Amino acid sequence: MDIRYFDNAATTRIKEDVLKEMLPYLKENFGNPSSMYTIGRNARKAVEEARKKVAKLIHCKSNEIYFTGSGSESNNTAIKGIAHKNAFKGRHIITSKIEHPSVLHTCRSLEKEGFRVTYLNVDENGFINLDELMNSVRNDTILISIMFANNEIGTIEPIQEIARIAKMYNIIFHTDAVQACGNVPIDVQKMGIDMLSLSGHKLYAPKGIGAIYVRNGISFEKFIDGGHQEKDKRAGTENVPGIVGLGKACELANIHLEQHMKHLKEIRDYYIDQIEKKIPNIKLNGAKEKRLPGNANFSFECIEGQSLLLNLDAKGICASSGSACSTGSSNPSHVLNAIGLSSQLASGALRTSFGEENTKEDIDYLVENLVEIVKRLRDINSLKPQEHI
Repeated sequence: MDIRYFDNAATTRIKEDVLKEMLPYLKENFGNPSSMYTIGRNARKAVEEARKKVAKLIHCKSNEIYFTGSGSESNNTAIKGIAHKNAFKGRHIITSKIEHPSVLHTCRSLEKEGFRVTYLNVDENGFINLDELMNSVRNDTILISIMFANNEIGTIEPIQEIARIAKMYNIIFHTDAVQACGNVPIDVQKMGIDMLSLSGHKLYAPKGIGAIYVRNGISFEKFIDGGHQEKDKRAGTENVPGIVGLGKACELANIHLEQHMKHLKEIRDYYIDQIEKKIPNIKLNGAKEKRLPGNANFSFECIEGQSLLLNLDAKGICASSGSACSTGSSNPSHVLNAIGLSSQLASGALRTSFGEENTKEDIDYLVENLVEIVKRLRDINSLKPQEHI
């Protein structure tokens, strides 16, 4: 059976050019980058070249990039690192109710240490309210952490406006840009971003590698103790192949970003149009315009999400009901709850996140099967859709 993959927000297939770039650092140039001999120096040079490529993608200086093991580690490092370093100034943090679990759980962990966290509401499309953000600022606020784009519904937050408010009150602004990097343009200088998290496996690099941008002049506590790697901020021998892969993926993303965005938007809009024409009693979740180019999240009335996914899987279709990091949880999506969906609609959500390999023919196959599966599941469901939802 052919696999049709529509879950690029969960992970992406590593590109051949990325893998090819990595292979020498798994074989002949396998040295430790802290070593003085040739293969060690070759590894160190590759790490620094990759650092430049990551920096170029988001328009920062290479010495502002620190490599981590994942986007989640980057978020932990940013939030805990700033909180612990600045606790003498204040112990208040502002975030939103739709953040990734690696942000929300980090904030809850800090609350156990005596920090106070304000979780901003969002509207029906997933946008924070800038007035609420300003009203939430206190004298002891030390950090604002708002994601660039939501991983479930694709909504892109007003990042420049958030950064402006943070700067107005001399507060550090961090954004989780794991879903955005490589999919939309990001210029941390123009946007006023102080710290930014990204992850390799969301932009066609391998799993197990991430990075964090920290603007020069911002001090943060290190997350891992040990050696002096990453300017004494992240101990542990560097994952050289992963770093090289991330660098190459960022280089390719930078070169092809405009074409990539155009392709994703075309197939996403085609998919949305087909679903809205062919399946009744549905709701598009998230903003219609200000959303990631490859994201579409629909709720299907009187459908149970897990049944929908299993039926799609039987047809070779890979999609999801929400964040891959929350798979296995019996609770409805915290994101869909936050935008005001009923539990019934939230449980019938399907997230499709398209990638560069997807074609219009793939979308036709997906829509054809969705039409048939939704009709069949509704026919056997004792609940019947209402006229409007």
